[in-house]
Amino acid sequence: MSTQTADLTTERKTQIKELVCDILELELDEVTDTSLFKEEHDADSLRTIEILASMERTFGLVLEQAELSRMINLAGVYAVVAEAEGK
Repeated sequence: MSTQTADLTTERKTQIKELVCDILELELDEVTDTSLFKEEHDADSLRTIEILASMERTFGLVLEQAELSRMINLAGVYAVVAEAEGK
């Protein structure tokens, strides 16, 4: 997984973080790569679906609903996006 996320550019990671923070209505400095969306930022399942849909729209990806279980923090979103882009 770490090699997959290493494939994302810093610019792409920043873009993903900005999208996630916008959806969660948080400031950039409130979210770390490992902070948990649900437990630490009170995100409900609809927010996670919004994040998945936003990644699909923004980056032209097709992501499986099953990936939602991995998208619990930024690191998970980075991994899902990197894997989808690698296909």
